[in-house]
Amino acid sequence: MNLFRKRSVEDFKHITEGSGLRRKLTAFDIAALGIGSVIGTGIFVATGQGSKLAGPAVIMSYIIAAITSALCALTYAELATMFPVSGSTYSYAYVAFGEIVAWIIGWNLILEYLVVSATIASGWSSTLVGIFEAYNIHLPKMFINSPLAGGIIDLPAVIIMAIVTSLLYIGVSESAKVNNVIVIIKVSVILIFIALGVTHINPANYHPFAPYGFKGIMSGAAIIFFAYIGFDAVSTAAEETVNPKRDIPLGLTICMIVIIILYIAVSFTLTGMVPYKEIDVNNALPAALRRIGINWGSALVAVGAIIGMISALIVTTYGQVRIFMAMSRDGLIPKSFAKISGKYGTPGKCTIMTGVVTAIIGGLLPLTVLMDLCNIGTLSAFVVVSIGVIVLRKTMPNIERKFKCPGVPFTPILTVIFCIYLMASLPVVTWIRFAIWTLIGVSIYFIYGRKHSTLNNRQNIDKQVGKF
Repeated sequence: MNLFRKRSVEDFKHITEGSGLRRKLTAFDIAALGIGSVIGTGIFVATGQGSKLAGPAVIMSYIIAAITSALCALTYAELATMFPVSGSTYSYAYVAFGEIVAWIIGWNLILEYLVVSATIASGWSSTLVGIFEAYNIHLPKMFINSPLAGGIIDLPAVIIMAIVTSLLYIGVSESAKVNNVIVIIKVSVILIFIALGVTHINPANYHPFAPYGFKGIMSGAAIIFFAYIGFDAVSTAAEETVNPKRDIPLGLTICMIVIIILYIAVSFTLTGMVPYKEIDVNNALPAALRRIGINWGSALVAVGAIIGMISALIVTTYGQVRIFMAMSRDGLIPKSFAKISGKYGTPGKCTIMTGVVTAIIGGLLPLTVLMDLCNIGTLSAFVVVSIGVIVLRKTMPNIERKFKCPGVPFTPILTVIFCIYLMASLPVVTWIRFAIWTLIGVSIYFIYGRKHSTLNNRQNIDKQVGKF
């Protein structure tokens, strides 16, 4: 068995031409998908989480995470224009490194997307519960907390996941239209928060600026890196984009500029309004406005957060479905999951399976555990993408690149260094969970994937033909 057998550019052309997916997305849709994915639980919830670790220096944590994400976006843009397929990092690794590496990355992408979606659903639930409690409406604890948090199930997280799954089942174009509207709403709400909060900044709240030192800043960066992940879901939309070689790089660029500005502005405003030790971790922005007496603003931001997280959930779930579909088309998981609905033009079985699994994870695991897990899965994928750019510059120098990552090999190397440093800042228990997940994935590959791989089947046919 050749564990390092590779896909070719011709393979991808053949796959995309007969995929059955419909090309309807524009550059604006791509940018909105990125913004919709990234500006969600990260800005409304993770800001509070990061502040507890870094204090007011969470601003620096966001900047460090932003630099890492921007570097990653440059590498993604190059590979997305070379291989405009749904598989994202998984497909890029298949070309650059071979099947076993692609499987491991795909398996870790499953961890990323499933857990990110579950995290957003959990964050959505905590924000909703926070709004209710602000108005003295108390929901039964057993139905708003996971078993590890003293409840039975996080029911709001399960319900919102069911709604999003239904929307994605109907179609990507319809989902993109809903996402575009939600993005406009939540960006407007965030701008309102900044406008209201900046007039109530107390400079004393910035002292001490870094109470936990550089270690605290990096710990904060490792946790709130979650706030930036999801922009890679944009690359999974390449197969459904009208002009992927132009629209993907343009959409990624617009997306990264907008989110970096908004995140830094929000973290600066929030830590200036409220002493970092007193920030409400689960309901940071609305609670900050309520604290200074702007109740109408608090209510508006809370509603905006509830609506805004839905678009983040749409995009990350969409990304997971497309990763599953790409792996299924390659035979590494059952091919039935790649079947496209004739009525809606979407991978129906794959969408339903993703929705069910995500709802279970979001309903049974607490928010803090989920955030750590999705960070390490994403960072490992970013490392592979960055190395892949360097490798493909050597192995495929003549292939068309509509967008070229500047400063190769230095930019990808710098990206790898940033990502590894952030991974090293994560708790040991997260690494243990990640190692267990990876070992399970490798076992599944050797039990099922390597035998059912379409490349394996093709090689067997070639051998049989060669005998004659």
